[in-house]
Amino acid sequence: MLEPFIEQKSRQLIFYLSRFLRGRLPHRELHLFVWDTLEEWSQLRVRSWRPETVREQVFWHLLYQIEYWSEPELKQNSEVRRDLQYCLSFLHGYGQLPCYCVGVRP
Repeated sequence: MLEPFIEQKSRQLIFYLSRFLRGRLPHRELHLFVWDTLEEWSQLRVRSWRPETVREQVFWHLLYQIEYWSEPELKQNSEVRRDLQYCLSFLHGYGQLPCYCVGVRP
């Protein structure tokens, strides 16, 4: 039940964040995706805070980063953008696990 959720939302996250980073999606749409995802997650009533897979860990890390950084930081800070791209590459299946990734479930 959780794995299909993470898989589907990871694909959507790749789509939304990639478009945002290319300047083709407004920040508010990215923000709405995050909150819609959190709302759907809350309906699953998961009790454990620990991700089951490293993919899930990177997924939660990215959601946190999107909400943590301001819109100008997400658009203009090259270090933040590079870290986001690195995580996206991992979710896409062709990158290595980012060593700084500390994603936990909400």
